Amino acid sequence: MHVGREVEKFLQRTGMPATKFGRLAVNDPRFVLDLRMGREPRSHTVARVIGFISAQERAR
Repeated sequence: MHVGREVEKFLQRTGMPATKFGRLAVNDPRFVLDLRMGREPRSHTVARVIGFISAQERAR
C-alpha cells in the first residue's frame, strides 16, 4: 500500500486541508507536503495514518 495515494484519496473525498490532516493524524502539519516531495514515512507512521483514516471513515 502506498500511503501517499491513500492520503490523497482521503483528502479528495473529505475536502480536508492537507495541513489539518497532518496535524490531526501525526501531529505534523507539513506531513502531506513532505509526502508529496518524496518523504517515505516509517512503518509506525504509516500505521498511525491508516488508523486515522479508518477512524474518520467510521465516524462519517
